[in-house]
Amino acid sequence: MNFLESLESALNTFVAYAWGTPLLVLLVGGGLFLLVSSRARPYRHLGHSIDLLRGKYDNPDDPGQVPHRQALSTALSGTLGLGNIAGVAIAISTGGPGAIFWMWVTALVGVATKFYTATLSVMYRGRDSNGEIQGGPMYVIREGLGKRWQPLAYLFAIAGLGGLLPSFQSNQTVQLLRVSFAEPLGWVSADNAFLFDLGLGVLLAVAALVVIVGRIQRIGRFAVRIVPAMVIFYLLLTLGVIGYFWQEVPAAFALILTDAFSGEAVAGGVLGTVIATGISRGAFSNEAGIGTESLAHGAAKTTEPVREGVVAMVGPIVDTLIICTCTALVIMLTGVWQQGEGIEGVSLTANAFSSVFGGWGPLLLLIMVVPLAFSTIVTFWYYGMKCFVFLFGARFQVLYTALYLLLIVLGAVLSLNIVNSLIIGMYAVMAIPTMVSTLLLSGRVNRAAHDYFVKTPGV
Repeated sequence: MNFLESLESALNTFVAYAWGTPLLVLLVGGGLFLLVSSRARPYRHLGHSIDLLRGKYDNPDDPGQVPHRQALSTALSGTLGLGNIAGVAIAISTGGPGAIFWMWVTALVGVATKFYTATLSVMYRGRDSNGEIQGGPMYVIREGLGKRWQPLAYLFAIAGLGGLLPSFQSNQTVQLLRVSFAEPLGWVSADNAFLFDLGLGVLLAVAALVVIVGRIQRIGRFAVRIVPAMVIFYLLLTLGVIGYFWQEVPAAFALILTDAFSGEAVAGGVLGTVIATGISRGAFSNEAGIGTESLAHGAAKTTEPVREGVVAMVGPIVDTLIICTCTALVIMLTGVWQQGEGIEGVSLTANAFSSVFGGWGPLLLLIMVVPLAFSTIVTFWYYGMKCFVFLFGARFQVLYTALYLLLIVLGAVLSLNIVNSLIIGMYAVMAIPTMVSTLLLSGRVNRAAHDYFVKTPGV
């Protein structure tokens, strides 16, 4: 066994333990506790989020860096795209169709979780070494729980540096470009595939640098233009496939529901694999309870923390209940999930579209995936930079950016299994300080929410 095989085996073992029963209980059970303790208040005020996203309550003089709409678009750009396309393909190929049901569960309780985490990210903003106001789980822990809980803040920031790598997005973007574009045109062969992947990795890194030099303000403006357009485009694309197989849709939903509690579609019929895969991929898809989305929502321009919590609730609905479900149906209705072996990621989804649209399928997917994957890459730079600055101060930001750009290039040529395991494992670690601090501070959010909705008419 060589070094890479040993590393992959060790990471797979780590992921299996990290996403064990205790964490699943913390994420889903914690989300259910928040849902009950809030008396379902977040769900009753979803309509208010539309007014907030329309800018009805925006005030440019409020503290923060970006408006509500840009904060949500930035948070969504960190989840939409490969998390919903490659991530769903990975969930089905490793956990079977039943994993989708458990992704839905994470989204339904994730609505409440996001309301709390985003509210806290504004309620307990702190200042970095430059004196700039910042939000995120590490600042929530430091400002809301005090110094004796500081180790949890450091744990989140350290795990964030590992989990917020651009390698997965880089890897899958390059793979899709090669499979759906370069190989059919004869530009790539087995002899020069590595050089092709490396060249695309370098191009992605250069393009990312152009955006990230503008920091969160430019990332927010970029995301608010790209995300809504690509969501609409992808919905039209997937609805075309679903409409083509409309008679088989009820059977697909029935298979998701039955397999969720039997695990028959997974090798060996291991139900625990179905549940663990669904919840872990669901967390990767919508980030509810992980804490990364709080890094974006904490930058919102507002003096009312509850407002950003209401905006954040839209996230799990869009990225998991809508986008992930559409992707899952496309993969299942076309039957490609039964032909996949192991983790195929975005290639599995591309094959699904090819079965309906022919050679145009992967190209249509490419139009949607590349902009969203790129927006995720630049958003993850912002997330990772906040973790880095929290740990080491703002003086070494250039060093982090240089390393991040290098990882974009390396991700283009690394094994997907290694990259995927590392990120999923670190997501599990990030969830611990995020959920613990959220549960401990949930009473303060409940009081703030009560006061806000009482004094705000018509919501």
